[in-house]
Order: sequence, then C-alpha cells, then structure tokens
Amino acid sequence: MQAMCLCNAIATKDNMKKETQSSSLSMRSQWECLLQNVGEWQGSFTRFSPQGELIENTPTVVSLEGIDNNQTMRQIIRRTLPNQSIDEKVLQYSTLGKQILFFENGAFSQGSIQLAPYSEFGAEHGLIAGDRRLRLVQLFDKTGNLDRITLIREKLPHSTTPERPALQVADLVGQWQGEAITRYPDGQVSDTYPTKLRIEKTSDTQLVQHLSIMQQGSHHTISSTGRIAGSVLSFETGSQWNQVLLLPDGASAASPQHVRIGQAFFLELGWLIQSHMRQRIIRRYNDKGEWYSLTLVTETKVG
Repeated sequence: MQAMCLCNAIATKDNMKKETQSSSLSMRSQWECLLQNVGEWQGSFTRFSPQGELIENTPTVVSLEGIDNNQTMRQIIRRTLPNQSIDEKVLQYSTLGKQILFFENGAFSQGSIQLAPYSEFGAEHGLIAGDRRLRLVQLFDKTGNLDRITLIREKLPHSTTPERPALQVADLVGQWQGEAITRYPDGQVSDTYPTKLRIEKTSDTQLVQHLSIMQQGSHHTISSTGRIAGSVLSFETGSQWNQVLLLPDGASAASPQHVRIGQAFFLELGWLIQSHMRQRIIRRYNDKGEWYSLTLVTETKVG
C-alpha cells in the first residue's frame, strides 16, 4: 500500500454528489476546514521502517486549489522519482468521505474506519502551522503489525520558516498545559477541555509521563513509564506495547507495534512547532476496532 494523500480517502466517483448531514459537523463547515489546506505545498515523502530507520526520500509538490467558487477541490500531486522523472496525479472532488475529519485550522485525519482481519490498515494525519504543514502516514500489514511510516514535511513557496531539528527526549521533558478538542465521526457535539502533561526523564533509559484531563465533568489521570532506545520510546500498557518515534522537523509518531480486535488503541502525530509549543492529533479506535474519535491538542510548555 502506498502512502495516502489527502485525496485518497476523501472522494470517489461513488460519493461525488453533495450530501446533506444533520449532524453538528455540517458538510459546509468541514469543507471550509479543508480549504485551509489550499496552496502549493513543496516538500518530500520520507519513508521510515517501524524502528525509525530511514528508507527513502521522495521530493514532492502537492497543489490544492479551490475551483467553482470553492465548491470543488482540484489536487495535483507531483513526485520526483529516483530517475528524476515526474509522476503526476490530478484529482477533483466536491464532497468528503466518512473516514476523514477536519478541525478549524485545517488539521485533519483520515484513514480506516474499521480494523478488519487479514486487511491492511492505516491512517494519515495532517497539522498546519502558518506556512508549513506536516503529515504522517502510519500503515499496518494484514497481520496487524506496524509496517511503514511516511513523514511528509511541506512548506509554501515563499516560506522562510526553517525546519526544526529532529525531536529529542529533552524537547519533551517538562510541564505542558493546553486545550484539547475532540470530534466524533458519528456527529456528536465536539468536546473542548483542558489538558496537563508532565514528562520526566528518570534515567538515561527511562522516562515517566503523567497526563491529566478534565472531560465532561470528570477528571482523569493516566501515568505510564517508557523505555528510551535512541529515537524510539516504548511504553507498555497492559498487554499492549505503544511506541513513539522521534522524527525530523520536531515530529513524533505514536502507535502500537501491533493492532488487533479486542484491544483499544490510538494513532498519533505530534509536532514541536516551537521549543515551547506543540500540537498533537490523535485518532482513537475502540476494542471492536471501530474509529470513534479524533482529538487535536495544542499545548505550551510552562515549566
């Protein structure tokens, strides 16, 4: 399976007709959020192994243009292949699929709605910060094992914002406070709530994190201990191992090493936009393998 693009799970010939939704997330509001991605995004698709090893890097230009009074999106994806030839794909779409959700700033996640046996599984996440955009594709093979990770670093043509260094454990250590917005694919009203995250490095090979949230009147605190092995952080949660890969441009990719029915899990893209500011987008699945929520966290380091 190749890396997803913003278009791949958005529209097909079968759903090009405009749909009317009665949910709180109207098609119009979601479409306007998509329009925050309009522009010519220059960058690269960088593929990593599940252990964080660099496999290949492909220069790309992804152009998103609103046409027909912004009622239709025209998307052009250009990839520079190893032989320097250009592979170009052009798509147009005017509606959104059920497997994608956007936030007001253009951040999004799309991917599998349901984990199924003997099927490939995965998701793409996107974050935007001014004239820069960061996307991540996480793909699992038919046995549920994490198979490949693609990091997509992009900027607009006249951007002067420098790329950030590869994320380090030291960048994460400290006290973070922020706000989370959770949206639901079934149309439930969005939740907005405060978050607190404290990360401590207790030794050269271990760190501890404490996450506190106040959601729907209930206070929850989750603590976990992780092992540090180079650019890979591993956390054991019950019978499941979750890992965080520290990647270029201040990025992080969090996921289980293996997904299966009967075990709830999440997929996450994190981005250290500035030394004191971070965004995270989290796609959650329940123990039936059903996608049930998407959360955008914006947090600031306060200590």
